[in-house]
Amino acid sequence: MTNHFGAERGTGDQTAGVHDPAARRRGRERPAPSPGSGERVQSAPVRPDEGPCHRGGGRAMRVSGAEAAVGRAKGAGRDAAGQQTDRLRYLDAATREIARGMNLDETLRELCRAAVPAFADLAFVHLYAPLPVGDEITASPGVLRLRATDRAPVVRAAAHGPRPAPRPAGKVKAAQVVRAAADGLLARLLRAGRPVFGDLPGVRSVVAELLGATDTPGAVPPGRRLILAPLHGRSHAMGSVVLVRGPGRADFTGDDLLVASQLATHTALGIHKAVLYAREASVADTLQRTMLPPSLPEPTGVALASRYLPSSRTAQVGGDWYDAIPLPGNRVALVIGDVMGHSMTSAAIMGQLRTIVQTLAGLDLPPDEILHHLDEQAERLGSEHTATCLYAMYDPVLHRLLVSNAGHLPPVLLHPDGSTEILPVPPGAPIGVGAGGFESTEMHAPAGATLLLYTDGLVESRDSDVLTGVDRLRARLRSAGTGSTPAALEELCDLALGTLGSGGRDDDIALLAARFEGIPPETVAYWYMAPRPQTARQARRLTRRTLHAWGLDSLVESTELLVSEVVANAVRFASRPITLRLLRTDVLRCEVGDDSPLVPRMRHARLSDEGGRGLFLVDQLAQRWGATRVSVGKVVWFEQSLSGEQDPG
Repeated sequence: MTNHFGAERGTGDQTAGVHDPAARRRGRERPAPSPGSGERVQSAPVRPDEGPCHRGGGRAMRVSGAEAAVGRAKGAGRDAAGQQTDRLRYLDAATREIARGMNLDETLRELCRAAVPAFADLAFVHLYAPLPVGDEITASPGVLRLRATDRAPVVRAAAHGPRPAPRPAGKVKAAQVVRAAADGLLARLLRAGRPVFGDLPGVRSVVAELLGATDTPGAVPPGRRLILAPLHGRSHAMGSVVLVRGPGRADFTGDDLLVASQLATHTALGIHKAVLYAREASVADTLQRTMLPPSLPEPTGVALASRYLPSSRTAQVGGDWYDAIPLPGNRVALVIGDVMGHSMTSAAIMGQLRTIVQTLAGLDLPPDEILHHLDEQAERLGSEHTATCLYAMYDPVLHRLLVSNAGHLPPVLLHPDGSTEILPVPPGAPIGVGAGGFESTEMHAPAGATLLLYTDGLVESRDSDVLTGVDRLRARLRSAGTGSTPAALEELCDLALGTLGSGGRDDDIALLAARFEGIPPETVAYWYMAPRPQTARQARRLTRRTLHAWGLDSLVESTELLVSEVVANAVRFASRPITLRLLRTDVLRCEVGDDSPLVPRMRHARLSDEGGRGLFLVDQLAQRWGATRVSVGKVVWFEQSLSGEQDPG
């Protein structure tokens, strides 16, 4: 679990001075003496035969022996006060450095930089794996792992020379993994939360275990040359830090034990903060990934690509989303939306709105009605949450695009000749405002054109307004469409992401690109038929003639049987003309629509039943089949492989 971070002090002529980081950067303060270094504040020199003296009124004044004793006591007090000031100054600088770390590695790195060489010559950190968070209880026995952000020890010398001093030979190396028994001395010391010297009974063997020196006890520094300081968080032991001084340095003192305690306490709090931050970021990332579609569908007649980039300013999730939803008749719904704000709440609201859109899309409603019902549902979630949304419906057979907008940025259409167009779609009011008034705009969608749906993070930043950003986006799209062959859709998405340049982004980016390929009219056959007893026979005749024309004679027998069963079922419930459509793409697809909302369900007929076997037959012979409610009834469809070989799966 824990990781060790090693830091080593340089040798030679270097001194272990402590610097205030801010003053060190400004170069305006001399190094302060390190705590426990033994350096004392020097007073003015005096002659031995004169004793202490002070200067006043321009002349030296001799003092009596008693007064000299008082002066020596005061000088000693001044030295002690100076050392205390040095410790406080050191702790102030060190704890501020440790608090700067935003993640686990940074926190450990700052601890070692603060401790070595100003306070110790070596620093090793072991942490529990996994680290306890919140109310979690560390498993017993605990596993401590050496936590190393840098494989090489961190060297930090107070005196800067032309080259670093050589490292001492035979330096201590910590154990990578230590298993601490729940009732062992190490676990008890960590739970106690108080630093101890290495000369206490049993501590030397514990440190030998942490340093991987159980077989070579002589490698563990003797006496008070080491301190074992537990890293104790708000409610859990998280690990330990071992601080070691070399033989050329004074032993640790009781005051140094207090310094080590403060370093360990602030480090433990930093570790706790880093672990909580990492867990929150992981939860936010998981939530965001769950809310967005894991993959895009591959409908016939349109190619899709998407991108999502979180904001560079914050690690919090946002409310941007996109979606592509297959609809009956080979159509596809293209959706882009943005919930205001950056928080877990925004992401949760986004997930609810996306689910509502998917449900409404399954009813095959026009885009303006989709947004109208979405607005009604959003009001129930709370008036303080608003969102923008654009819903487009593409029909590859008719090459038509139907679009409705709720306060979102208008999409950009890249034509096959390289020209760009901002689609003239009325903006409408944002979702959640309750103003309504959404309109659907229908337009031609030429084959080879690319529709780009995006959120405002793509075109708006601190240095660029929306209009300027949209102009830049159009210019980049034009540059991609001027060649002899259009840019691949994935490349086009990457190109669009560079609209804002190298400047920082203030918002998330959601991007959905759709290249309209269409379905050639010669591969589609469509009929309206009255719901009469003779309709099934008519449907078989039309199907047989069409498949012969398409060169699919091997599918005639099975397709006739399937069409007859589905059409006969539609005739039973329809009160208006039914529709029959055959599409030849990578599969042969048949769609039968009627005005009845009753969706058929497959059941196993008994031997005495006269019907109920039609859908069972469809399920056995078709590669795939299904039934979908639409605004005027339902559509029952099935697909067959063009090779005539059915996939048993």
